[in-house]
Amino acid sequence: MLGIVAAVLFFFAFLINAADISTNDAFSSTNVMLLGLTALALHVAGVGASWARRR
Repeated sequence: MLGIVAAVLFFFAFLINAADISTNDAFSSTNVMLLGLTALALHVAGVGASWARRR
């Protein structure tokens, strides 16, 4: 799931950068890309990959 989130964030970062959309500093293409990298790192680390079993 986090891998898909990372792909979507990378796509939005690409669109912001390619279309040269002027955004505020908090929503720049670099910040969106860093959020995507964070989601990808969490996905590779295995966070949220398995369901927790309840006894």
